[in-house]
Amino acid sequence: MGFPGAVAEREHADYAIVGAPLDVSTTFQPGARFGPERIRRFGQSYDDYDRRTDQQFSELGVHDAGDVRAWDDAPEYLEFLGGSLADLVRDDVTPLTLGGEHTVTAAGVRATDPDVLVVLDAHLDLREAYDGNPWSHAAVTRRALDGDPADEPLSTIDGTADRAVVLGARTGSEAEWERAERDDVTVVPPEDVADWEPEFGDESVYLSVDIDGADPSVAPGTGTMEPFGLSAREMRDVVRAVAPTAVGFDAVEVNDRDDGQAAALAAKLCKEFVFANADPDH
Repeated sequence: MGFPGAVAEREHADYAIVGAPLDVSTTFQPGARFGPERIRRFGQSYDDYDRRTDQQFSELGVHDAGDVRAWDDAPEYLEFLGGSLADLVRDDVTPLTLGGEHTVTAAGVRATDPDVLVVLDAHLDLREAYDGNPWSHAAVTRRALDGDPADEPLSTIDGTADRAVVLGARTGSEAEWERAERDDVTVVPPEDVADWEPEFGDESVYLSVDIDGADPSVAPGTGTMEPFGLSAREMRDVVRAVAPTAVGFDAVEVNDRDDGQAAALAAKLCKEFVFANADPDH
């Protein structure tokens, strides 16, 4: 089952959806490997037409490239996935990655080499490592900023962000909050997200949506739920605001442990990204 409205052939694409079903470091409820399929499935009911931008999704050059099959060695997988996404970028195709655990964002950042990483997330994900694993989903924002601490397989990947903006974060370790105090990290708590406005100038931006940024009452189908989160509308407004200057997008951490709420939200946010990116005047 392809993403609804993603009907463009590869050679005519402006956007490409890529499934990345990595699910090796989930720390509570596994199942992120089912995310790409569920996002595609629960997006089937949405209309092709967007009234706000007066666009048809099926006319915006979106291609569904299928999934990049995951395996257990996360660094090697991210290297391969990053290369696949970089091939799209070289062809002026904007990658839209469907996770999978949040670690796959490292591949999107590698491929697009943005100035700024914007993340909707309940967690800071700024750990140097989690359970000794620097490529845990709990360390992905740190990897996107600081690169590979071991100079091992991903040392050939030089795409990192100069700074990160984490929207909706409400939990983290003491060390993570200390790392967040450095100049290259901005944290916007949930209660301030509605008033946040992007200020990027000429900077390029990569947008990552960890579905657990939403309150669990909105999207319970995720691995590490955290109460007191964002509404679906607040997440939509962030996507609309950031998309016009974004060079890549992902929606991650959707699993199969709800009735489709998380997947439906992720699919809708992906469509909102494309509509806003294709028509930045709105």
